[in-house]
Amino acid sequence: MHNIINLSFPVRGTELPADHNYRLYSAISKQFPQIHHLDGLAINTIPGIPDKQGKIRLTRYSRLLLRLPLEAIAQVYLLAGQTLDVGGYPIQLGNPELQTLQPVDFLSARLVTIKGYTETAPFLAAAQRQLQTLDINANIGIPANEQGKPKRLTLKINKPNRSYTIVGFSVVVSDLTPDDAVKLQIHGLGGKRRIGCGVFCSPIPVPVYRRSDRYATTAIG
Repeated sequence: MHNIINLSFPVRGTELPADHNYRLYSAISKQFPQIHHLDGLAINTIPGIPDKQGKIRLTRYSRLLLRLPLEAIAQVYLLAGQTLDVGGYPIQLGNPELQTLQPVDFLSARLVTIKGYTETAPFLAAAQRQLQTLDINANIGIPANEQGKPKRLTLKINKPNRSYTIVGFSVVVSDLTPDDAVKLQIHGLGGKRRIGCGVFCSPIPVPVYRRSDRYATTAIG
């Protein structure tokens, strides 16, 4: 048995930068510094409708999803009702819903980053090795972007003392067993899970690039 759950907060607001991951973590930790010391925490990117100009429009379905140990709920539940300043864009959080991890047969992550792997084929090989380390036997792929190419993403990190860019890919993992699906949601792939990387959730169909350089339709969230 595991003790990891999702805590899903409704998000009220107008818009956010599409690349808001680090700013979101900063906004949460500014009000709740104890989050820095919370083991097992993952924070997913808030979903919205892209405007193709670097922002997303928030909808009634936009949620802040925290994945964390069950016993840590009390440390983050106080986020309910709070207003966060995410890089100059205010959002208000509603009362959260507790969700169990779902044993689905495919999962997707908006962004997975593995240090040292910024090209498609080596990245997929490295991600496959991480699956094997977790003893997960499943198919892995990269969804295609609007140009039909593997969806490569960057994430800008602006800290007071330095700025840098993280490179990664959107990832889909299919043909999962129920146990492996839960395991992948608990452990993720790659690093930077507190800023939305390697967080796997339930999917919708899109085209996918596979290691054979062929394109197929599979799933991503």
